[in-house]
Amino acid sequence: MGISKQALICSRSMLIILLFVSVSAWCVTGEAEKVSVDLYYESLCPYSANFFVNYLDKFFTDGLIDIVDLKLFPYGNAKIGPNETISCQHGPYECVLNTVEACAIDAWPALNQHFPFISCIENFVLAHEATEWKTCFEKTSLDPKVIKDCFESGHGKKLELQYAEETNSLEPPHQYVPWVVLNGQPLYEDYENVEEYICKAYEGTLPQACGSLLERQFSANVKGKGDGNRFCMKDTLLSSI
Repeated sequence: MGISKQALICSRSMLIILLFVSVSAWCVTGEAEKVSVDLYYESLCPYSANFFVNYLDKFFTDGLIDIVDLKLFPYGNAKIGPNETISCQHGPYECVLNTVEACAIDAWPALNQHFPFISCIENFVLAHEATEWKTCFEKTSLDPKVIKDCFESGHGKKLELQYAEETNSLEPPHQYVPWVVLNGQPLYEDYENVEEYICKAYEGTLPQACGSLLERQFSANVKGKGDGNRFCMKDTLLSSI
């Protein structure tokens, strides 16, 4: 029994629709991947806080975040001791805030939820008012009980141990924080030019913000050990707040 003309037309129509959907999906997801930006940092490093406040915050106001896959790793230059104890470069209070920020990322995985909260904390750090960080719950309308439970249950420490493993597995190893890795490559001392690197790396239609950024001259392959002026160096014990 042959296929009717109507059935044949319907089959062809469905094929065309499926092809259109497939092509459209490819255009949306396959035209250009977002630029991967990984930030390895510690909560009380003033240079990490400055990077949040004066650099990363702009991603969300100039449209650059639309082409960026931003991931945060709040561990930095901490060290693991006996019985999985964690010692932080700026003292115990930094360990507390590192864990709080790890819990926030875990509790609210969406960047547009956890980033404003963490950025709020880092704003207080930069203003030398880190102990005021709890007001960030009210500022961002997030539930403090979620973070309290994460911290007190020990889950936060497990998250920090995971971040420790990821940070200590970096190749090449991080030398200081903030340590910015773009598409798998560290920016070293040139991390403050991250926006220009993003615009140069993105292969799709650039947001308007990239127009002026790409006009600037910057070094594309800066490598070194850092001069200590804009970094919290590894293996250096620093005072807490």
